[in-house]
Amino acid sequence: MLTRKQHELLMLIHERVAAEGVAPSFDEMKDALGLKSKSGIHRLITALEERGFLRRLAHRARALEVVRLPEGTRSGTPLMPPRPAARSNVAPFRPSVIKGDFSAVLSGRPVERLTGDLERAAVNLPLYGKIAAGTPIEALRDQGTSVEVPPDMVGSGDFYALKVAGDSMQDEGILDGDTVVIQRCETAETGQIVVALIDDQEATLKRFRKKGNTIALEPANAAHKVQIFGAERVKVQGRLVGLIRKY
Repeated sequence: MLTRKQHELLMLIHERVAAEGVAPSFDEMKDALGLKSKSGIHRLITALEERGFLRRLAHRARALEVVRLPEGTRSGTPLMPPRPAARSNVAPFRPSVIKGDFSAVLSGRPVERLTGDLERAAVNLPLYGKIAAGTPIEALRDQGTSVEVPPDMVGSGDFYALKVAGDSMQDEGILDGDTVVIQRCETAETGQIVVALIDDQEATLKRFRKKGNTIALEPANAAHKVQIFGAERVKVQGRLVGLIRKY
């Protein structure tokens, strides 16, 4: 049995995915349901996921899949086969791993790839430790750790990965423990989610907004405050291009 808001959100996602192939943003969901905070949308999505109506897809932003509709809606039949009860019945994913050169990434040279079987190959990126999605912390660089990412998640340019610590970006679907894929850059457009270095010593993952000589770093959680700095105090270290979650 779904609540009225859960039912409204499920049908909104179902209709938008059917029409456009992508789920609405958290802001669009919030406005459509008349909620004041995106944290309410996060709770509704979590409840629908726990009840088996929704599934979050890894590696893609705004990737929600409607598994089934409530009874009485199109006869309540499942939209797709249910998830296997035991993971032991599912063949593990074993991609062809590309041995990336960590020093190449740091020196600005592109990540090496295999020239054949590109779709099946994975890309190794350096994992720079944890970055706060809440209170800013100093970015760690563990040069002995790397992470495999799908090749279609990265294009030309330099990329690295970071572990997320904290909950301030949860309304954008970025949760504590996730791994984010970052494209190295020094500039960003207003509205992009970036790695920002504050005062040359603290790094944080936030939405970037610039107005005049000030920069606002916005969380995606009503429990956290927007941080505002002079433009000279903030350096963009990269922008978010992908996300990896392990279940």
